[in-house]
This record gives sequence, structure tokens and C-alpha cells, in this order.
Amino acid sequence: MPDFSFNPIPQPDIRMKDLYNPSEIEQQAQQYWESHKSFEVSEDTSKEKFYCLAMFPYPSGRLHMGHVRNYTITDVIARFQRMQGKNVLHPMGWDAFGLPAENAAIKNNTAPAKWTYANTDYMRSQLKELGFGFDWTREVTTCKPDYYRWEQWFFTRLYEKGLAYKKVSAVNWCPNDQTVLANEQVVEGCCWRCDTPVERKEIPQWFIRITDYAEELLKDLDKLPHWPEQVRTMQKNWIGKSKGVQMSFDLSAPIAGHDHFEVYTTRPDTTMGITYVTLAAEHPIALAVAEHNPALAEFIQECKVQSVAEADMASMEKKGMDTGLKALHPITREEVPVWVGNYVLMDYGSGAVMAVPGHDQRDWEFARKYDLPIKQVVASKDGEEIDLNTAAFVEKGILVNSGEYDGLDFNAAFEALSQTLVAAGKGRVTTNYRLRDWGVSRQRYWGAPIPIFNLPDGGEIPVPAHKLPILLPEDVVMDGVQSPIKADVSWKKDELDGQAVERETDTFDTFMESSWYYARYAGPSSESMIDSDKANYWLPVDQYVGGIEHAILHLLYARFFHKLMRDEGLVACDEPFERLLCQGMVLKDGTKMSKSKGNTVDPAELIGQYGADTVRLFTMFAAPPEQSLEWTDSGVEGAFRFLKKLWKTVQTHLAAGEPGELNPAELNDTQKDLRRKTHETIAKVTDDYGRRQTFNTAIAAVMELLNEVGRNADRANEQGLSVEREALEAAVQVLAPIVPHICHELWLALGHSEPVLDVTWPAADEEAMVKSSITLVAQVNGKVRAKLEAPADADKDALEKLALADPNVQKFIADKMIRKIIVVPGKLVNIVVA
Repeated sequence: MPDFSFNPIPQPDIRMKDLYNPSEIEQQAQQYWESHKSFEVSEDTSKEKFYCLAMFPYPSGRLHMGHVRNYTITDVIARFQRMQGKNVLHPMGWDAFGLPAENAAIKNNTAPAKWTYANTDYMRSQLKELGFGFDWTREVTTCKPDYYRWEQWFFTRLYEKGLAYKKVSAVNWCPNDQTVLANEQVVEGCCWRCDTPVERKEIPQWFIRITDYAEELLKDLDKLPHWPEQVRTMQKNWIGKSKGVQMSFDLSAPIAGHDHFEVYTTRPDTTMGITYVTLAAEHPIALAVAEHNPALAEFIQECKVQSVAEADMASMEKKGMDTGLKALHPITREEVPVWVGNYVLMDYGSGAVMAVPGHDQRDWEFARKYDLPIKQVVASKDGEEIDLNTAAFVEKGILVNSGEYDGLDFNAAFEALSQTLVAAGKGRVTTNYRLRDWGVSRQRYWGAPIPIFNLPDGGEIPVPAHKLPILLPEDVVMDGVQSPIKADVSWKKDELDGQAVERETDTFDTFMESSWYYARYAGPSSESMIDSDKANYWLPVDQYVGGIEHAILHLLYARFFHKLMRDEGLVACDEPFERLLCQGMVLKDGTKMSKSKGNTVDPAELIGQYGADTVRLFTMFAAPPEQSLEWTDSGVEGAFRFLKKLWKTVQTHLAAGEPGELNPAELNDTQKDLRRKTHETIAKVTDDYGRRQTFNTAIAAVMELLNEVGRNADRANEQGLSVEREALEAAVQVLAPIVPHICHELWLALGHSEPVLDVTWPAADEEAMVKSSITLVAQVNGKVRAKLEAPADADKDALEKLALADPNVQKFIADKMIRKIIVVPGKLVNIVVA
């Protein structure tokens, strides 16, 4: 049993008030937790640790119901694990950088820092009102220098290792927000935030080599059996490992120093079906041709403003233009035309594709539009006829029209054609990944400055440790056009060893901050990025909770960052998050709650009307955590009624007198039934909380127990009161993680001096759950004729005699011959008569 240290709660007069008053009891409970520092934890190797974490919020200003649900889930898990005797860390902080703060600052005529800190103050108070048991001593605010200083330091270490680098890259550029957008942030060719048409632009960008870890990130997904399979699959697809052939196409006539280009394909079996090749608009060869071809230059410019999000690329109209160049087929040496296509991206592969319109749907659509040849080189394995006039045949099959390779299946063709290409010096077998290096540069202001000094004669060096942090000025004026640090000439200036240098004015992608905050919680330090001894005690996170929308980017970047920290010697384990729960959305009238839809519910108003416990109870009871929750006012009112019923039941019990010591041998059948229900409920709720994480069914089980208390109240003697006391204490204990305030108060009212928060979780008594009697069905020729109460240990003969003696059964077997009697122990007796 864990050693709980607590100060007894003064109890001058424990008489329950008649009415449940949530505002009063919630304030009292929260004051107790605050004054006793109930949720502050330190590393204690004598205890089993449990690190419970919710994805930290962006400080938007007010909590919404999605926040409430997310943090209630982790609070329930954390409190449950604490009552299991574990040393529980449950921290909270703020993902405080980002463009929304800039936009809000412009709208409200203030500075992002002032706006952000005001929001964190208000949201912190809201979180405390909800009774969440966070260790606020470990609070992280990512926009504060004590946090981003170490992020800057870590980036300089990556730079020195060659894992961070700068290159000119084509990006999605929002001219209104003056920043780079990820492909997923471009919706129908426009910025997801301001709806401005997005442009493709080439600018210097900072990258981190996540591709160096692609294989480990893929392989280590097998170490995460407690993650949702959907999330692991999404990450596997995003990393996108494939085996293929990198082949070279010579140009029949070089242009601007370019005499060849390369393509990567996973389908070398279709090589003999190449009828043209397609370059990306930004491909160097396309740009070289465009210098003397105004029409092509105009087309390339048009491609720069189209969406490059995968969903949009798949559905958009395929467009292209013939460059007039010819490339030589790497095997036959026949000339094939070179086109530029809007469906080829420079960011993927080599920015060029071999076009096999007979066996690739994109190429087929393009070829049909521009009347390019379509050649079949793969036939169906089962001999099914293929009509290339209706669509490409994209299945793997048997080669045809491919000369010496005819008749080969995919594997044999892959081997034979790749060998031919290798022998000719025109190809090599390689493993590729869809994953691309992580671009961490952002051109906005409200982010951590990238710690690089640009040198007067060109080049750059990382900012030395003694010059860190590079502080972001907080007292700025936002004009909505340019980043204040890009516009501030004096801020850019710095010096190093007497030499003038210029600071980098790009800031980090905010995914940087959210990729390591969990480790900072675990190992806070003023002297280093992470106190490794503390972090290694707590890590990995035992339970992580957050939305499925973070399945790829945040969770993949955090896994990558963790491995970088491991290789720097900061953490010891390979993966940051042991178990992942992706909670569902909160819906109202069938759609996701959002301000734009005008269907939000203000948690503050609900707390004022019903109390925090009602809000917490409803969010846990309305649906399993991974499913969407449909908001209903009646559901909230029902949760409130249940808490009032719980309050009244305990009050009535206490008014009936003091129970004696419970003696199972003295219990009558009614009392035994209630006691059995109590321990069955403990067993079920324990499993629901721990293994299944289905908190709604746990609540339902306690509701059933409370109904049983109401039906079987036997307060005429001490044993009846004792059984009822055991049931009510168990109900209060197992509900405490979900509705901690009312349970804090009820536990005291039931005569305890220690807080329920620190009480050991109740154990189910196996003996109490053994049934002394069972109910079984008596049938005649398969039809139910009676229900029988029988001793639980009754044998077959006893059950037969019991069934035959029942008056209603006797009516249906009178004057009939009994052919046989079938006994199914614990269920039924079926008497077959002629």
C-alpha cells in the first residue's frame, strides 16, 4: 500500500447540507488541492511512475468543449492511476507561438505577446475551475525565452551534425500572410486562413533531415502496439517506403548544360510502354526551355498558383505543354517527347516522371487530352480483356508487347528490366521514401528566431551558446504586411568576436515547439534543455491523448525529434509515447462545434449553471472517448440529476444512523445481493478505466449500483447499514476520477479524514461476488413455463427435481410421458414430453 502523506481535513461538524450546491463544494475542493499542492510531483524511484499527457492547447482565449473533453479524459486516467498507488505526472502548458496570434493582434490592435499572455492567464483559470489535477509547477509556455532558448541551442547542435541545412526550395507562398504554407494548408489553391490565392515561390529555407530517420521511424511503429492501428497506418503511408528503379533519360540535344534527367519508378515492368516523359514546372530543363518560349513560361507561371495538396492534385484537370525536346528511351533508345505537366511536382522524386498512359491513370488522362500514344505492355493475369479506351489498366500482370520480356510477371519483369538498365548504365535499383525533409522556416514574426548568423561574405554559422537565446522582441506593432523583425534593421544587427553579422529573420515552424514539450515537462531545468535524469524517470509518456487530426505531422515530428534527442544523449528511450488515445470530436446537431457554425457551447456558462462535475460527467458518459460526442442539453441535465441523486442518497444513508462492522456471515439474501453488486461494480469499473478506457460504461455501472442501493435499502439493522455504507463508499471512490469535487465532499461526509484523492482504489472481493443462488428457466418442449431460484451449487438431479415440482410446469406435463430432461447448468431445464 502506498504511503500517502496528507494533513487531516478539519471536521468540526460533518452534517451534510440538504441540497447539492456545486459552486460551494467545488470551490472548497479546489482550495484544498491548491493549498496542499496535491498534484505537484517529484521523481520517486520507490514508486511505479505513470506519465499522463494531453496535447497542449493553443491559447486562443477561451476553452471550448473539445478542450474540456480532452483534458477530462487525461484527468480521469491520471486520478485513477494515482489511486492505483502510482506516482503520476499530469502537466499542462501552452503551444503559444503561431500565425493566429499575429492575426488576432492585428485585429485587436495589440501585440501578439500581450494577447497570448492574457489568454493563457484566462484559460489557466478555466482549467482550474474544471478541477483538472495538473502539476502547474511544470507549466511550459513555448513563446517564453526559457523554453525556446533550448530549442535554438538544439538546432545549432543539429546544424553542427549536418542534420540541419539551408537550400533554395519551391514553397507555397501566401502573399497576404507573407508566409510559407504546407501543402495541407492550401485549399482549392487558396490559403486555409485568409483564402488568398497561393503562389509557388522559390526562397531559401531551413530544413532538418528527417529522411535520415525514415527507416527507423517506419520500423519503430512496430514498437507501438498500443497506438490506434489507423494512426500507425497513416504514418506508414506518409513515410511511404518503396522499392523501385532510378533511371536516366538522355536528351537527344542538350540544352543550357543539361544533357539528361532522372526519373524514379516503382513499376519498371512498364518501361517498354513509355510513350512520353513529363517534367515538373520548376524542373531546371523546363525553366531553361521557358527562357526562349514565352508560352511555356506563361504555363509555368500558371502552375505556380495551383494547389499542390494531394486531394486537389488527384481531382484537378491535367494540363501540359510540349517543350519540343526529345528524350531517348533508356533501353530502346527511341525518341519520346518531353512535356511539362501540372500534375508533376518538383518536391517529389526527381521532378520528372516516365509516362506510361496504358498503365497509369494520370498519364492516361493526360495522353487522351493531348492525343499522345497509349501502348499496352501489361495484360491481365487471368486473360481478361483490357480496354484502354476507357481507362488505364493499373494492376500488375503479365508483360506483352515488350519484346524479350514478354510473358514475365511483375517480379520477374522487375528483375530483368532493372538488370538491363543497370548493365546499360541507365538505372539502379533503389529504395525511396515518400517522406521529404522537414522544412522548418517560417517568414512570420511570432515564432522562435532561427539561431543562425549570416556572414558578410556569404555563408552562415550557428549562433554560439553564449549568445543564446536570440530574443524575439515582444513590444512590437503589427502592420499586417511584414514581420517586425524583418522590418527592423537594428534587430538584424549583431556581432561575433568583433565581426558584424546579421541575424536570420525566419522563425521556426511551431511544430518544432510541440515536438519536445513533453520532455521539458518531464525534465525541467534552467541549466539545460532537459534534465536527463528526471526525464528518463518519467519517459516515455504512458498515456497520450489528442485528436486524430495530429496523426501524421505532430506525432511524426515528435517521434523524430525524440530520436534526435536520444542521439544527443538527452533521453534514453526510442519512442516518446507508449499508448495513444485519439478522442472523438464534440458535435452539436450532427456537426462539429465551431465558432463559424455558431453551434458552440460555452463551458464557463455550463459551470456556472450546473458545476464542473456535471460538465465532466456528461462528457465522459455521452460516448466512449474515441467516438464523436453528440451534445445534448438533456444529457447535461441528466448528469446533474444523477449527481443530485448521489448527494441525496448519501445524505439519507447518514441520517439513518451509524453502521456497525460489516460481517458477511450475518448478511441476509438481500444484503448479500447488494454486496455482490458492489464488488461486481468495482471489478467492472476497474477494467473499464484501466484496460478498456470506456468511461461511459463505468459510469453506467455505478448508476446501476446506486439504483440497487435505492431498491434494496435495509436500514433496520447495523448490517444493512454496513452493506449500504460499503456500496456508497465504493461508488464515491470509483466516481472520484470523473467527478472529483462532489466525491471529495462526500468522502469527508462519510467519516474519512484523508481526501479521496489519496485513497487506495478499492479491490473487488471475489468471495462477495459468488452467487448463493441462481435464476434459471424451466421449459416444457422448449417453451418457457417457469423461472426458478436454485442454490448456485445445485447438481443436475436437484435442478431436475426443482423443475418437476414447480406447479406451472406440472400443469404442462400432467398425464404426459416424459421422454427426457435436458439440463444446461446455470441456464435452463427443458422437459421433453410426448
